[in-house]
Amino acid sequence: MGQKVNPIGIRIGTFLPWKSRWFSSNANFSKFLIEDVLIRRALLGRLKLSGITEVEIERLPKSMVIAVTVSRPGIVIGRGGSGIEEIKKFIVDLLSKARGKKLTDIKIDFKVNEIKNPEISAKLVAERVAVDLEKRMPQRRVVTRAMERVMASGAKGVKIVLGGRIQGAEISRVEKYHLGSVPSQTLRALIDYAQVPALLKRGYVGVKVWVHKKEEE
Repeated sequence: MGQKVNPIGIRIGTFLPWKSRWFSSNANFSKFLIEDVLIRRALLGRLKLSGITEVEIERLPKSMVIAVTVSRPGIVIGRGGSGIEEIKKFIVDLLSKARGKKLTDIKIDFKVNEIKNPEISAKLVAERVAVDLEKRMPQRRVVTRAMERVMASGAKGVKIVLGGRIQGAEISRVEKYHLGSVPSQTLRALIDYAQVPALLKRGYVGVKVWVHKKEEE
């Protein structure tokens, strides 16, 4: 696998399920694909405070099932389920703008799944590291504390790579940190991966996180 292949992408279809599940004719394929990108991007921005990690989309003949995985489901659901109804209306409005007409016959089924162990979610770890770097905290302390927290939560290994103008350096560089075992060639290994940008005052620093999780019993 090396460094050039996304650990999630190479496992999809064999060891991991697809994030979008639907069939379409050639005429509608590009439209549905763009709609999925818009929905996923909008929900990741709207539900950022709830600790969202992924959005799964499944299309049926007359309905659409959207499942989000979050660390704080109460923020998404809201009081008495009011939050879910607002998100459904938000998605219908988004699809209406994308298709250029008011949609009245589409049914949205919105599901909220809770992360069992948010401390070993690669996306949440990467976002936490990026936020700390934006607060101008020393990168070694930030990364070391993040890796220790991941290992204490039951992960087999974690790897974090920073790339860019770290601490405002004139020349960009790459720093790699590693703890435990993170096999890059074993496709059966359960590897969670995420990359998040840290927008610092003097430049952009990319944060990449690999987490080797234990197999669920």
